[in-house]
Amino acid sequence: MTKTLLILRHAKSSWKNEKLKDLDRPLKRRGEEAANLIGKVLVKAELVPQVILSSPAQRAKQTAELVVEESKFKGELKFVESFYMGEPENYIKELKNLPDEIERVMIVGHNPGLEALLQLLDGKVDSLPTGALAYLVLDIKHWADLTKATVGELISFWEPDEIKLEEMEEKMGKDKKDKKDKKEKKEKKDKKKDKK
Repeated sequence: MTKTLLILRHAKSSWKNEKLKDLDRPLKRRGEEAANLIGKVLVKAELVPQVILSSPAQRAKQTAELVVEESKFKGELKFVESFYMGEPENYIKELKNLPDEIERVMIVGHNPGLEALLQLLDGKVDSLPTGALAYLVLDIKHWADLTKATVGELISFWEPDEIKLEEMEEKMGKDKKDKKDKKEKKEKKDKKKDKK
């Protein structure tokens, strides 16, 4: 058994109002569009999480809420104080508390902590731009087993500027067809064995 972790950096935020505290900065329009796009990606890739844990900062909160809306997410959206300015250990600590029946979780947060977490778990991705989503499979059975030494495998990585939904649909359709063909071949093989 493995666990799935989706790591999403908040989308592009606005610096227009200089009087706003960092915690209160909202998304730019471009950021809103990127968050919507990530919601669509989750649906197309069949990766809608069961739980979303997000920083309470306005830009992260908005990113999470737009993803929820676009993906028709039905699970729990929880805001975690320690994710604002969080280090990898803050994210790990929160994930360790998840119940084992949860298979797929998304965390929404900030750099440099989120990028550092991704590098710890995967070791391949150099940077995590705003609005980017990393899809990792973790080699653990229980969330409580998660540590800085846990090995994660990066399955996919999406940057809002590079997402092409049509190509995704084609690939997903092809992957599904390949799986179906393999299943049918296996069933035919099994039937032949049964006849012998």
